[in-house]
Amino acid sequence: MQRSRFKTRIFLGAAMVALMSGCSTFDSLGGVSGGLAGFFGAGGRADERPIEAYTAEDIFKRGEYELSQGNPKEAAGFFGEVERLYPYSEWAKRGLIMQAFSYHKEGEYVDARGAAQRFLDFYPADEDAAYAQYLLALSYYDQIDEIGRDQGLTFQALQALRVVIERYPNTEYARSAILKFDLAFDHLAAKEMEIGRYYLKRDHFASAANRFRVVVENFQTTSHVAEALHRLVESYLSLGLTEEAQTAGAILGHNFQSSEWYEESHKLLTGRGLALEVKGDNWLSNVYRQLVKGDWL
Repeated sequence: MQRSRFKTRIFLGAAMVALMSGCSTFDSLGGVSGGLAGFFGAGGRADERPIEAYTAEDIFKRGEYELSQGNPKEAAGFFGEVERLYPYSEWAKRGLIMQAFSYHKEGEYVDARGAAQRFLDFYPADEDAAYAQYLLALSYYDQIDEIGRDQGLTFQALQALRVVIERYPNTEYARSAILKFDLAFDHLAAKEMEIGRYYLKRDHFASAANRFRVVVENFQTTSHVAEALHRLVESYLSLGLTEEAQTAGAILGHNFQSSEWYEESHKLLTGRGLALEVKGDNWLSNVYRQLVKGDWL
């Protein structure tokens, strides 16, 4: 059993690199009732014994074989059969984590989440719990593809990735989760920027400024802050709020003087005879004070 468990760990390790129910009977070559491909006997003949006739290890190995052949959906079916037929065995536990992985590899993210969550519910203290939580997070993260999509999945990915980072800090999964957390966080900021630009182009300056403010206040570690400050300069100048525009320019000059956004804001403000300096008592002047004290960015 220990040797087989080691084999599973080797397989999962390789999988990480690549990533970073009724009674079924076996029939001939093409498939099985329930969508499972058949086992084969001596000489390549189809083995039509019911799946219940096989040991948990046999079914598990067939799942591994299907994965090696690039058939993750079929593999998930076999791993699920291990869980169904031998629910209290060590093989069922291993089959469950492999089922989660197989579903994820197939792109069946809802099923992957379900299997990963069952593993966490049944085996919260197991050494593979960190990997199960990581798979759960990936099942959200890997659906984040376009910034125009609903951001609910991004929030869920962030929450699940945070669990990996905080609960399993000394694992390889935590290191990967940190990188993905930063990218997902940047993704949310990108969405705010996209909406802000939309409003700005349509001369809805107050609505635009509100979106850019969210980026400056809540997404300070992302790559979008410099542009958000410049867009605030544009928005506030259009609204006639020159003190806010000047202060946004001052923050750009303090933290992003080498950026193209500073150059653009400098042209806008000086072109109107305005200096890039902190003016008035507003939310941006408070940001500047935090910046000077080292509490911002």
